[in-house]
Parts: sequence; C-alpha cells; structure tokens
Amino acid sequence: MSYVKQVDHNPDPDFTQPVEFLAIGIFQDKGLQESHHPVDLALGGLMSKVWERKDFQGKKGERLLLHYDGPLARVALIGLGQSDKFTSELARQAAGRAVGLAQKHRADGCTLLTFESDQPQSGFTQAITEGLILGSYRFTEYKKPADDEPELTSLILYGQAHQEELSRGIVLATAVCRTRDLQNHPANIMTPTRLAEEAQRIGEASNMKTTVMDRDGFTELGMGALAGVAAGSNQPPKFIVIEYSGGQAGDAPFALVGKGLTFDAGGISIKPSAKMDEMKFDMSGAATVLGIMEVVAQLQPRLNIVAAIPSTENLLGGSAQRPGDIVRAYNGKTIEILNTDAEGRLILADALAYVVDQHKPFAIIDFATLTGAVLITLGHRASGLLGNDDDLIAEVQRAAEKTGERVWQLPLWDEYSDDIKSKVADIKNIGDGRLAGTIAGAVFLKEFIGDTPWVHLDIAGTAWQGKDQPYAPGGGSGVAVRLIAQLLLDRVER
Repeated sequence: MSYVKQVDHNPDPDFTQPVEFLAIGIFQDKGLQESHHPVDLALGGLMSKVWERKDFQGKKGERLLLHYDGPLARVALIGLGQSDKFTSELARQAAGRAVGLAQKHRADGCTLLTFESDQPQSGFTQAITEGLILGSYRFTEYKKPADDEPELTSLILYGQAHQEELSRGIVLATAVCRTRDLQNHPANIMTPTRLAEEAQRIGEASNMKTTVMDRDGFTELGMGALAGVAAGSNQPPKFIVIEYSGGQAGDAPFALVGKGLTFDAGGISIKPSAKMDEMKFDMSGAATVLGIMEVVAQLQPRLNIVAAIPSTENLLGGSAQRPGDIVRAYNGKTIEILNTDAEGRLILADALAYVVDQHKPFAIIDFATLTGAVLITLGHRASGLLGNDDDLIAEVQRAAEKTGERVWQLPLWDEYSDDIKSKVADIKNIGDGRLAGTIAGAVFLKEFIGDTPWVHLDIAGTAWQGKDQPYAPGGGSGVAVRLIAQLLLDRVER
C-alpha cells in the first residue's frame, strides 16, 4: 500500500524556485489565465507558444508534459474542458490525472496550481485534495520495490484554497485509501479476524465502542443464516458491531451494515474458476462501512451511528450447507437455500434484523457486492440503489451528485416479492432464475428491516475496477465512503 497522506498548501508560490513537477489545469475556452502568467514567464513563454500552436487545446482529459532547462523542469498541462461545464468531480479527476502523470514520469512529488473557474468554488478545494491523494494510491504491499524506483512522497497545492475543505478532503481521501487497502489484501490475510481487528482499532477513538461476537455468540442469538454460510469455513467467523455516540443520549442511531465475505467460492454451488481470485473483494461492503467509521472517528459528527458487519468465508466441504437446507434467521423467518452462492443476502439478513431489533435505528443503509446482475445492468459506472423510503433514497442521490459517486435507482415493487416465495419455508434465497437478480436480492433483504427506512447499495460493479481510473487504479475502489460521509455530514449541517 502506498499513498501520500498529506497535502501541503502554499498560497503565494514563487515560481523562480525549483519545483520538480508542476501541474497546471487549463480550460479549453479560457486558455492561459492570470494565475498562469508567472509560470509562463518562468518557462520563457513556452506555455504561450504551445497554446498558440494548438499543441495543447485544454480538452477534458488532455495532457501534455513540458520540459524546460530551469527551476520548473517539468510542467504538466492538464485539460479541464469547457469552463461552464466544470464540476467538483471533474476537478477531482484532473487532480488525479496530474498525480498519475507525476508517478508515470518517476517524480517524488507533485505540485498542482489550483484551478481558476467561473463556477461556484464551494467544494473545489476538497475535490482537488481528494483527487491528489486518491490519485497517489498504489497497492504495493507484496511487491519488492525496484532499487531505483522513486516513491511519490509529497503533494502540494499552490494558490488560494479553503482550509476547512482541504482538511476535510485529507480525512476523506485517506479513509478511502485505507478502505482500498482492506479490499486489496488477499483472503489469506484479510480474514474475518483481521476485519474485527480493524474495527477494534477504529473503536479506540472518542465516542466509539466495538463489540465482536464469535460463532458461538451469534449462533446463540439466533443468527442461523450467518451460521449456515460460515459452516464450511475453518476461518473463525465474526459478527462485528461499532457504536458511535456523537449525538444526544437516547437518540435513535443511523445504521450502516456491510457484507463481509472475505472470500466467496460459492459454497456447494461452486463458482467457475475464472476470476475466482476476485472474490477476495466480496468483503467490500464491510470495507466501506469501516472506511465510513474511520471518517466518523476523525470528524466526530453530532449524531449517533451503529455499524454492523457479518463476516465469514463461503467455502465448500463436508460441513458446508447444501442446496435444499433450511435455516432460521435472527427475526425467526425460515429460508430455503436453493443456491449456496446467494450467500451475501443470508449474512446481511441476520445483521439487518439484529440492528433493527437491538438498536432501533431511524434509518439503515447496507452495502454489498451482492449480485453479478448489477454489473450487467450498470457496468462499473454506478452502484445499484434500491430502498423503501423515498426521502432516504433522495438523500443518497443528492450526496452522489456532490461526490461524483454515481448511483442508479431500480424498482422495488411489491410484485417482486412473489419471486422469493418458497413452498417449504417462509422465503427462498434466490429469485426467478436469471431475471431481475439485483432486485431479487434487495427484495430478500427487505424481509428483515420491517418498517425502518432503508436503502440497499449493490456495489458489485463499483467496488473494484478492472481498469485504471483518473483517481483510482485498478483493484479496490473504496466506493461509497465519500458518498455516505457526505450524506451524514449533510444531515448534521442542515
């Protein structure tokens, strides 16, 4: 794991002093602006010449590296597109591209001149800060570094910036990077026990308390669905609860629940071997919850929060549950197991029912790499959004607009509940064949939340990326940490 944890700020830079790698954003319709003139002067007018020759036109995503024999040895021009269409998400992407270019050219630091924009500035400093740190992330824990390979160690923002936004951006981005670390570790390292240790570390912060139950503990409570999935693994399963008391004593908490399958072979309904290595990412919902609680521990918002993580492996063997088995969940409902690879909804069922019963939250959001069907529907571009409360759904959508972490709502009509009816139990764990798979998973979860306002985020397509993105290399993405942190902070600030 490797990322820069700090962004330094210099509001009044001196461009006659050496800078190893300087990045400058340029709008397609603005060209060189006032803040660029000192840089152009230090480069002997090279930027002006490049613009006049149209070697660089400022198109969104465009990049050009200038070399100069002077204090500004390397200057990267980053295209920002049209200024009237510039958003905080595009600022985040541009900052990520700048850092990526610095790393590609083996710089040990990246300095970015803040963007001049006619758009409202609220959120831009935070977005740029996030883009710089997130763009610096690389997972290098298990690779021996080359002797001559430089490591990016510094990030600097030149020009005017909102200090509160800069500080918040650092907190959010470092939490996302920690989330990515949890996702990217292999399953022999990132076990349920390791997740529990991470939760206990977070629980050492002010107003935090972590409780970890083992197999006997949660089985005695009646979590038969979680116990059934865990039956095939020798890794000790865990049920993890983190309580944060930042609000008034006695106030109902906001609840977060994350799927913690540290490896999913599919059980008896075994998965194909191709890309089974990616099933280490099946604990991404748990990683997201821990990342959010990392932010909560740092920013200490004025509300109560409870987070729950059911964690196990889903393997096959003599003790594994079988298709046709029936288990009883925490809320007493019986579940017919028709496919042991539909296991995420089983462990979430117990966690959701437990949180509703024991903590009486005013709202719940769960996160899970639940269905391959959401990839068919939305690809890697957006998380599937389903729920039973229009106001809570709208909150998530507003936060998504602010953070650039896209969500897309799918229906949860009552008719879909017919698809999970069982002839021998209360419900079954799969829907109508290959039809509406993402909706079937959410309809199943709905059976365990009662009347509590609830949203389900299916992050199977967004939790990890196969290709590098502007501020996220391939692998674990840390999705939804910034999204839900924004939602929680909006609730506090409104």
